[in-house]
Amino acid sequence: MNTVKKVHSFSLIFLMGMVFCFAQGKRSSGDDYFFQYQYQSAVRAYEAEMVKNALTDQQLLNLADSYFETNNFNKASETYLDLFKKEVEMGTHHFNKLLQSLAKTSDKERMDAFLATMSTQFQREFLENFEFNTQLLENGNMRKEMDFQIFNLTGNSPQSDFAPSFYREKLLFSSGRTLDKKRRYEPAGEGYLNIYEANLRPNGQVVSALPFKGIPSSNYHKATPFYSERLNSVLYVLSNTEDGELAFDDNGKNALSIGMQTTNGAFRLLLKDLSTSFYYPFYDEASGKLYFSANFEDGYGGTDIYYVYTNNGQIMSAPINLGPRINSPGNEIAPFVFEDSFYFSSDVFYGLGGMDIYKSTVQGESFSIPINLGNQINSSDDDFGLIIRNEGEGLLGYFASNRPGGKGGDDLYGFKVNEKPGLRTLTFKGKVVKPYDNSSTVDRAAVRLWSSNGTMLAETYSDDKGNYRMEIPWEEEVLLESSKERFSTFSKKLSSEELEGLQNSSYDIEISLYDDLVEEKEGQKVVKMGKFLFGKSQTALTDEIKKELDKVVTFVEQFPSAQLRIETYTDSRGGSSTNFRLTQSRSDAIKRYLIQQGVPNTSILYSIGYGEDKILNNCTNGVFCLEVLHQQNQRSLVVVLNDNVLFN
Repeated sequence: MNTVKKVHSFSLIFLMGMVFCFAQGKRSSGDDYFFQYQYQSAVRAYEAEMVKNALTDQQLLNLADSYFETNNFNKASETYLDLFKKEVEMGTHHFNKLLQSLAKTSDKERMDAFLATMSTQFQREFLENFEFNTQLLENGNMRKEMDFQIFNLTGNSPQSDFAPSFYREKLLFSSGRTLDKKRRYEPAGEGYLNIYEANLRPNGQVVSALPFKGIPSSNYHKATPFYSERLNSVLYVLSNTEDGELAFDDNGKNALSIGMQTTNGAFRLLLKDLSTSFYYPFYDEASGKLYFSANFEDGYGGTDIYYVYTNNGQIMSAPINLGPRINSPGNEIAPFVFEDSFYFSSDVFYGLGGMDIYKSTVQGESFSIPINLGNQINSSDDDFGLIIRNEGEGLLGYFASNRPGGKGGDDLYGFKVNEKPGLRTLTFKGKVVKPYDNSSTVDRAAVRLWSSNGTMLAETYSDDKGNYRMEIPWEEEVLLESSKERFSTFSKKLSSEELEGLQNSSYDIEISLYDDLVEEKEGQKVVKMGKFLFGKSQTALTDEIKKELDKVVTFVEQFPSAQLRIETYTDSRGGSSTNFRLTQSRSDAIKRYLIQQGVPNTSILYSIGYGEDKILNNCTNGVFCLEVLHQQNQRSLVVVLNDNVLFN
């Protein structure tokens, strides 16, 4: 079903536009049917009018929408494509309908071609969401099927029932069941929406569904309730009225507002605009944010999810869009937060059906890639409005769907499960840093994930603060790799157990800048070390010397292709042959230590003692010098022989 229907079989008719007056200029019969949501009649009228006169671009767009709403996806896609070729201005929500139509007709090649053509029209986050979920669903990357059953609630009616909400030990929900046959909502052919309450049984079923008396009475729509224990209030949407009658804006539109009724207290309107409807309120008690859906002009498609900051329910900010990580060119509704998971429903084209339920992880003020919950919850029809809570040793949840086998348009379904349902993913996030200075981050470093068979699973680059983030379908083993020009390469294989431990934490990647670890000395590149001295006539390595040589070990670990030469020198004191032997022994001692610490023997091409051959100052044989000047000539260097070709 489409957006109007998404909130409920006739709910989108109710929740995505509401009633229009019909005196806004000259219109055809097709227009009248279209704006009354009588899409099948609109199709017949527009097609009849086309025989006599050409339709305007707007009427053709209305016809395309009417085809879409009546599931004639072949004609819908053709009409949308014709309008696109004519360069008729269409919003991204129409592009979403076009892509949905192509997906419904299994015309994947045309869908991919159109998406490639329009890729610049979409946000980067949306394209990432699309690629990720497509891979997830097409490759069947689901966690092992969980043992739980979805059951239809016995309290469903022949009319539409949707938008469940926990209310103490009861369940609140919206319904189009008719109480007064004289008062009907004509576009849907059902009664005006009302809120009902039902008792919850231990098995998750409901009994004794009756109109909810905890809110003010009204002759018009009341729907999508949410009960906040902290506020001791029920939040819900209701028709805008004035003196008990529907209130319209200057264009003849009647919209929905969000109200809050405190138990045994006062009612107050929280969000109201005669030209904008607000849907599906959800109050997050942890953050004090009030989430809701709305169709503002600054959105990313149809209906987007927003939030406002509140102080005990009192609105304290302007609406804030959740951004393109959550909102798409389609319609997003029914926000719900449980623990660290953000659930919502979307009719974005790459789902399993019309409207699917997605789950994203809350990460401070941002969100992870929303993941389709898969075919255990979602179906090829509309599935929306999921809620979930802890129940005994497991979880109890409910949602609405118009899948076959129900009792009415949309039915309520329940499920009991031991863990959160959905497709499993791996999330990697953290910073790329220098290991010798963790406060120094590395920007524009490539970060890649590889499968056990050598397939690259994902690639990203660290941002200007060194942050990186990647999310992939679950793998039992991966290779994490990071690199940048003139930096070392990080590479680590992670097992299933290690991956489990990473999912709720950050993982910093350490890579070293080559130029930080080497320096120019005596006309050649050498590994950077602090000055150290052997004991007089000694070859033994002190702890101080070993500490400096460990920097060479680290350097070779970071740059394993480096080829080294160890050089040791002494001062002019003593015999020259004795000094040659002494420096050779010292170079050999250094080599032995480095090999013991894991440096490959093949990395050290030479270890040479030069004796007193290269005196750096005037302290040659027979010249009196202070000790500090003689010590300038006592030195050991680790030269990088292939410095000039190391990064070619």
